[in-house]
Amino acid sequence: MTEALATVLAVAEEQGTVSWADVSDDLTSGQWGRLIEKGLLVDADGAFVLDDPDGVREALDDTDPDAVASASTSTGSDDDGGDSEINWTAYDKGAAVVTLVFFVGYAQQDVRNVVGSTLDVVLGPLNDVLPFYIVILVLAIMTGLWSTILQDNLMNSEVMGEVQEKMQDLQERREAAKERGDDEALDRIQQEQMDAMGDQLGMFKAQFRPMVWIMLLTIPAFLWMYWMIRDGHIEAAETVMVMPLTGPVSDWQAGGIGPMPAWIVWYFLCSLGFSQILRKALNVQTSPTG
Repeated sequence: MTEALATVLAVAEEQGTVSWADVSDDLTSGQWGRLIEKGLLVDADGAFVLDDPDGVREALDDTDPDAVASASTSTGSDDDGGDSEINWTAYDKGAAVVTLVFFVGYAQQDVRNVVGSTLDVVLGPLNDVLPFYIVILVLAIMTGLWSTILQDNLMNSEVMGEVQEKMQDLQERREAAKERGDDEALDRIQQEQMDAMGDQLGMFKAQFRPMVWIMLLTIPAFLWMYWMIRDGHIEAAETVMVMPLTGPVSDWQAGGIGPMPAWIVWYFLCSLGFSQILRKALNVQTSPTG
């Protein structure tokens, strides 16, 4: 709590009052709530003021004098620190636009022909020497490796974990305030939850950013397989294989699970299996961590 209190003190001395929005990048909602519950922060017409700034400064000087100085310098220089983890670059937005164009290929044969014939320059020789189900297996491994590397480099599980922890803490404090009938605390927590909506949006952006780059490769791979099978660029003899669970397959557009064609089922089986192996091997964390 030393750094949290030093940050609040620095903001209060600079602005006179403190709000959750002023310190949300540096404090957790639990720390903010404890400062209020302990009476160190007092409500003052929608904002908060320190009840005893001099006493707080003396306590901090006795505990950690460097914390006061570091908090004072950081309040004006780290305004964009949290956003830097979730802001999309021009390259991210460009990748999203290209991905949307690829999506059109599933409905427009002209786009599908361009993407399919272009990728066939690279994948065609591979298909000439290997059965088509092995080619799908190779594509599943390639896209799985691509996805794993991108998630490892672009997804910040610690930031997402902090946001989830903050929202969980707010929910627990809200339930506790309801039980004791504290209307003032409920209003305050509701305001904190409204402020935290921006953090949730940022977490969504952080989760979706690597997905754009993943789809930039996986969608063209899907379009090439779709182009090969649906548009008749694969010989009938190449379609024979034994699918796990469902048995022999003689038609890639049928023989799957329910309405899903066999080639999609086979791709997902290979992709999910190898992706899990790669994540374990590379120690990639894709879920939020606290």
